[in-house]
Amino acid sequence: MPACRADSGYRGSCVIFRSATIEGAYVISPQRHEDERGSFARLWCARELAAHGLDTRFAQCSLSTNTREGTLRGMHFSVPPHPEVKIVRCVRGAVYDVLLDLREPSPTFGQWFAEVLNADNALALYIPEGVAHGYLTLQDGTDVFYQMSEFYDPASARGARWNDPAFNIRWPAMPKFVSERDSSYADFNGPRT
Repeated sequence: MPACRADSGYRGSCVIFRSATIEGAYVISPQRHEDERGSFARLWCARELAAHGLDTRFAQCSLSTNTREGTLRGMHFSVPPHPEVKIVRCVRGAVYDVLLDLREPSPTFGQWFAEVLNADNALALYIPEGVAHGYLTLQDGTDVFYQMSEFYDPASARGARWNDPAFNIRWPAMPKFVSERDSSYADFNGPRT
């Protein structure tokens, strides 16, 4: 069966996977099919994720609403027994989205990757287990949609500080709004369990 169909017939893959510089992470971009009515794009396809060897099970979806530009959320991840795979997408506004590899055996351990996600480009990030995620809003009224492979478990939730000198993440602007929790993570001293 073809991966994607539009009104005029098969046009190949509906989503394009581009490897991020973090091992196992991907930028996912939909192919839009446009006509006089507007456009149509498939945003998620289990078959296409499976064809790339990616996790296709998702237990939960969430929406993060951010009223003001300059809001920073992150860097969050979960540890066993409830590590999460995430797919994140900005559905309104824009974010500078950052992934940080905290997996000790990974060849990209300690490295970060960033991509601008916005409602217009419809890009998503596939975030493997053990990779921290965070973002800075670039516009007022920004919403980020999450798909997660596990149910949220507070005991498994961890974080790394957004400005930890161990990682030297280059943000496009100084955050204006950061939660106390996200500002108070200790300096990174190695893998967290």
